[in-house]
Amino acid sequence: MGPTSMHGPGPKPLGKTPYIHDDCQIAESLFGSFTEIGKGSRVLNSQLGDYSYCERYCDIANAQIGKFSNIASFVRIGPTDHPMDRASMHHFQYRSRDYWPDKTHDEAFLAYRASRTTHVQHDTWIGHAAIIKPDVTICTGAVVASNAVVTRDVPPYSIVAGVPAKLVRPRFTASIGERLIELAWWDWSHEAIGDALEDFRSLDVEAFLEKHNG
Repeated sequence: MGPTSMHGPGPKPLGKTPYIHDDCQIAESLFGSFTEIGKGSRVLNSQLGDYSYCERYCDIANAQIGKFSNIASFVRIGPTDHPMDRASMHHFQYRSRDYWPDKTHDEAFLAYRASRTTHVQHDTWIGHAAIIKPDVTICTGAVVASNAVVTRDVPPYSIVAGVPAKLVRPRFTASIGERLIELAWWDWSHEAIGDALEDFRSLDVEAFLEKHNG
């Protein structure tokens, strides 16, 4: 029997090989160590860094996702746009071979869409059913609220919400955010993070930075 829950009882086989749940569609994508792709998700032309995961039924396209990203269920990252400046927006124009075997796809338009990369940096949290548009960067430590639609870059260690998403508040002061980015704990070895686990659990951010020379 295949895996049915991302957070069920017992240890999961997380390691160098990505843990991909049932009914996923994966194409032209790369996954780092300790990554996990939730049931029914689709990942196209994207990369997930070490320890990042997405929950059930996510749709991720043309995205570069850093390490330790937490992506809730039903999130969509990098939804492609239709050509609104043409006589029609329908994809018969660029997926033409699907309709007429003697026609060719509009490879230039498809390549342009694939080039519009969405960036999600380290230790981010993307809430349930949020949408992150192409060419947007979610900076390190940022939080995107559930059901938000993000149409512009999100600063480091900030929280955004709404349609379109707007700043709610910073998570930390600018100086703490800068110290965390300088510390770059997400680049520590697996063993070093494990050794610091109790500090992650028990210390507030300032005490953590002080202890680890941030």
